[in-house]
Amino acid sequence: MKKTFMWCLSSVLLLGSAAWLQAQQSGDTEKAVAALEQQWLQSQKTNNPDLVAPLLADKFVDTGSDGKVMNKAEALATAKATKYDSVDYDSLKVTVFGDAAIATGTFKAKGTDSSGKPMDMNERFTDTWVKMANGKWQCVASHGSLIKT
Repeated sequence: MKKTFMWCLSSVLLLGSAAWLQAQQSGDTEKAVAALEQQWLQSQKTNNPDLVAPLLADKFVDTGSDGKVMNKAEALATAKATKYDSVDYDSLKVTVFGDAAIATGTFKAKGTDSSGKPMDMNERFTDTWVKMANGKWQCVASHGSLIKT
């Protein structure tokens, strides 16, 4: 009886420790991905796409609110041609799924788009991040949807 009780108690403590460790790691990942999102925002605020380039996976896919799909090179070229006067994120939330994370929020920006036309954007975005083999997090996909005001 004592052995059974001790076995059960040990199992409960072990499972509780594992759950606590997983929650701790998930919280750390949320913070890390949120910091990467802030680096992306900083690249937009300073009109410096070189800050975001290392955050994007080689096979990155961007689906814009206009429905246009771009690869990494195309997305970076568009970012270089876009000039922001103001840009901000709101309601940023990161949800972790093991070695993947989803960041969602709203994106508001004013400036000049890549074709030289004035822009005033209000979008909801979803970014998918993956922890790569080298241990670094990179965005593999981004999607924007216009918010009608």
